[in-house]
Amino acid sequence: MHALSLPYPDDLLVTSGKAPQELEEELAFLLAAKLFELHRLSVGKAAEFCRMNKLRFMYELGRLRIPVINLDDDQIADELRDA
Repeated sequence: MHALSLPYPDDLLVTSGKAPQELEEELAFLLAAKLFELHRLSVGKAAEFCRMNKLRFMYELGRLRIPVINLDDDQIADELRDA
């Protein structure tokens, strides 16, 4: 497995008010959320990426107002037609 190292300044810890591990978990979640939003990762893979279970990841997406179901217009039309 590959690893990503992302340097950040000490003052980011101060302004965030978080411990280093908490900040790093938040940054991993935000990256996973954005990759999911851009359709680069599935919800399961994004949850795995940030070491969350799928249900919690979906809940956290909701808190950020990121839709968990990402269907394009054609997919929505197909779903409505098949219903």
